Amino acid sequence: MQSDFADRPAFETIRPRRQTAPFVFNSAHSGTDYPERFLKMTRLDRFSIRQSEDTFVDEIFERAPYLGVPLLRARFPRAYLDVNREPYELDPQMFCDPLPAHHNTASKRVAAGLGTLAKIVAENKSIYREKLTLSDAMMRIQGIYKPYHSTLQNLLSQTLSRFGVAVLIDCHSMPPLNDTKNSRAPQIILGDRFGTTCSPALIDMAEDLFVGLGFIVARNKPYAGGFITRSYGTPKHGIHALQIEFSRHLYMNESTRRANKNFNLIKEVATKLIERFIQMDFDLVSQNQKLYPSDTQSIAAE
Repeated sequence: MQSDFADRPAFETIRPRRQTAPFVFNSAHSGTDYPERFLKMTRLDRFSIRQSEDTFVDEIFERAPYLGVPLLRARFPRAYLDVNREPYELDPQMFCDPLPAHHNTASKRVAAGLGTLAKIVAENKSIYREKLTLSDAMMRIQGIYKPYHSTLQNLLSQTLSRFGVAVLIDCHSMPPLNDTKNSRAPQIILGDRFGTTCSPALIDMAEDLFVGLGFIVARNKPYAGGFITRSYGTPKHGIHALQIEFSRHLYMNESTRRANKNFNLIKEVATKLIERFIQMDFDLVSQNQKLYPSDTQSIAAE
């Protein structure tokens, strides 16, 4: 089966003229290029199908290459293919063909309808009109998923070789966590798989920056880091991974999927974070020492 992205790139790496710091930024869920064939397969309209997007996240972190570090970003949408899952994390009920035995069909993510090829978008809305063929899944996995991860692995390997350490910042967004019982729900979630995927100095620095700017920050709950954070974050081998989730209400209207008045403000916050990261003294990371002054001015959205 010919790739839906045979005539255009499914993802892109935006590189700096010269990489000056051991960071790689990744935005795997911000793609908005919906193949026409896929749209004909879905029962959802062109607006509803977008509810799984991390809309604008790649733009929020777009200053990274200008500051000396690469940014990998998806063009394909998350509803089409989720590279933050295992490669064969598939629901057998979605397919008219039997799945090979090595496929992971019993994970919690598959049960929730959110496997490598998702079954639903937000609010449990089913994506597909009919069952898929196994060849369709393999086209997406072999043709896009594996090259994406190969690209990410190469970026981290090159960074590690050059600097002796590599740090992956996995960039995401989340729906608002507000509820009637918690008026101070987190606006930003930092995930390091409960202290296993990056140096404490990295997550401490990020949290101190965000809190200093007036944001409500939590660690690992409800988002501790997905497949990418878990798979690439191996501090003992010199590769660290930190997941960052911004609440979408900070910068966009989810009803219209348009940026709100605070969009540029959040971009400035992300840029400040990048600047702080690249100024770190990595000889001190393993010692878990404070590496930065604290900000005192609050600029978080109300």
